[in-house]
Amino acid sequence: MGLFKNYVSQTRKPEGFLGKMMVNGMNGGHAKLADWGMSHLKTIAPQEIVELGCGGGRNASALMEKYPSSKVTAIDYSDVSVRIAADVNAEAIREGRCTVQQGDVSALTLPEGKYDLATAFETIYFWPGLEKCFGQVAKVLKPGGVFLIVNESDGTDKTGLKFENIIEGMKCHTVEEIESALKQAGFSKVKSDHHKSKPWITVLAKK
Repeated sequence: MGLFKNYVSQTRKPEGFLGKMMVNGMNGGHAKLADWGMSHLKTIAPQEIVELGCGGGRNASALMEKYPSSKVTAIDYSDVSVRIAADVNAEAIREGRCTVQQGDVSALTLPEGKYDLATAFETIYFWPGLEKCFGQVAKVLKPGGVFLIVNESDGTDKTGLKFENIIEGMKCHTVEEIESALKQAGFSKVKSDHHKSKPWITVLAKK
């Protein structure tokens, strides 16, 4: 149980050998969830994207594939994640299409009003105060910009709540909690979708 707890706790801020294992596992293990979430992006053609809590960088790559003319800035709190994400997207970085950097979503140092799209896959569980962090996201989005949130847990499923009890600092939020925090942070239009057979949720918010 001790090793298992140490391993799953790496989801918060991957570090060291176990962190590398976790991040590499995330790239494959969460692909179907991420692709389902991205399928909700149907009417936008973003040029500037910020991928928050980018993990191993797989989703940054998928976003560039979905939007071939876009540029992606990938941000993560973990230096292990930043290194792996940079390696995964090395070619795009050389081409000037991608930047990977360490950062804190509760105090973003990105240019204000720059991005058309912000994404957060399997990461807001660990954000220190949703309203505050969502306010930071709103700050860096252009007027009319879109914020996409994709979670494996809807805040009520047994598996999500089990991991919430194991991993320090983890909080599985309900759709209602997410939508309320987004509106308090200044987002004008919020809509959500719940997977038909899984506890997966996607929330889209417009600035």
